[in-house]
Amino acid sequence: MKNVLSCIQPTGDLHLGNYFGAVQNWVRLQENYQCTYGVVDYHSMTMPYKAETLRENTWKMVFYLLACGIKPENLFIQSLVPEHAELSWVLSCLTSYGELSRMTQFKDKSKQLEEKSGQDVFVGAGLFVYPVLQAADILIYHADYVPIGKDQQQHLELSRDIAQRFNHQFGKEYFIHPEPLFTETPKILSPADPNKKMSKSLGEKHYINLFGEEDRIRKQIKSAVTDTGETKAGEMSPGVQNLFELLRACGHMAAFQSLMADYHAGTLKYSDLKEEVANSVAGLVNPLRERLSTLQADKRNVKAQIQESSAEIRKRAQQTMREVRELTGLASLK
Repeated sequence: MKNVLSCIQPTGDLHLGNYFGAVQNWVRLQENYQCTYGVVDYHSMTMPYKAETLRENTWKMVFYLLACGIKPENLFIQSLVPEHAELSWVLSCLTSYGELSRMTQFKDKSKQLEEKSGQDVFVGAGLFVYPVLQAADILIYHADYVPIGKDQQQHLELSRDIAQRFNHQFGKEYFIHPEPLFTETPKILSPADPNKKMSKSLGEKHYINLFGEEDRIRKQIKSAVTDTGETKAGEMSPGVQNLFELLRACGHMAAFQSLMADYHAGTLKYSDLKEEVANSVAGLVNPLRERLSTLQADKRNVKAQIQESSAEIRKRAQQTMREVRELTGLASLK
């Protein structure tokens, strides 16, 4: 089976955009690939944070992923595999300043920090070099494929370039050139501002918590913006389109087609659409929340299981680093 690697930062709540954009696909991929999924807490250190919050969010994300259907044996916590950081240093010596300065995400996140502070702000070097750590995350497990969206293609291209440079410099086709695994994923927008992607960074009203209480989820959907007054005649407004996208993502195609027919006939009531979307989302999240509750009731054993799976996955990373040390002329660990 081909290897698939994908990771997620532990940044708090998991929302519907995260689920439909990535996690749901990760669950499906486990049937046909050898999958390795990481909760990458090193990456979360690149933005301002509190130590206890990082630790809490890391475990929270682990439980969320398990509740969604990620198999525990496929899941690791990045900081429990320190070889990621070691390989990152080796690869940073093969990465140019120019390559990193062209990474759009560094520019975007630096701008976010400046906008939040309203003045000159401290931007850590980790934010600049973290694409190299991202490359290490991928290459250390010799991943054949990385499931990504189009907006992440730049970072994967850097990983491929670094792998090629390593192989050329040390005279061996050692690292695989990972391929993108593009999949059709719905683009879920903010219920409060459907001109923007659903995002936690915009505030609580802009995302729907995958494990939130049903009453709050229904309230958010029923108060979702439909018409903003900016849509051209004959075009579906972004807000209405977003509601239809949620309905389709939940797999309720009969309701989707029926309500879409009403829309084209000019008889659609937004209240009916919102009610159907609310029922569909509730039908998705309620079983997930029940599974999460079951996992949390056995918290100690679940944590021990993920520590064990991280240790098993680490053995693969250790083997890579033994070989990298040999290839690059570093002292060997006996």
